[in-house]
Amino acid sequence: MNDFLRIITHARRFKSAIKELGIEQLEEVKIKLQKIIDDRIVEEEAARIENAERFEKIRKYREALAADGIDPDELQDASSEKQGRRAPRQPKYEIWNEAGEHITWTGQGRMPNVFKARIETGESIDTFLIDQ
Repeated sequence: MNDFLRIITHARRFKSAIKELGIEQLEEVKIKLQKIIDDRIVEEEAARIENAERFEKIRKYREALAADGIDPDELQDASSEKQGRRAPRQPKYEIWNEAGEHITWTGQGRMPNVFKARIETGESIDTFLIDQ
């Protein structure tokens, strides 16, 4: 696409690129290019009108809010602000290992090896539940 733009936007390059085209082909190119230009003008005018209507509505809403004593910034949802880190989960399970260390687990993520070992021996995970 860059080569196309480089050629079409430079008069001498463009003239050199189309030198082998006949008058009929050039007329076809002219008609097609004019159609594209006309379509683009219509699209941009429609977009301009749509934006003008949109801005007019926004202006009316702002005036109505100001008449009611409401600042438009107050309409922003407080929850849309960036939330901080959530609070850590409370442990759901606890166990004491052979070294006398107190190990807790929330029930999410990888299960600690001491819990795995005890469960493999046949104990139920419910025996390690922390009384809430």
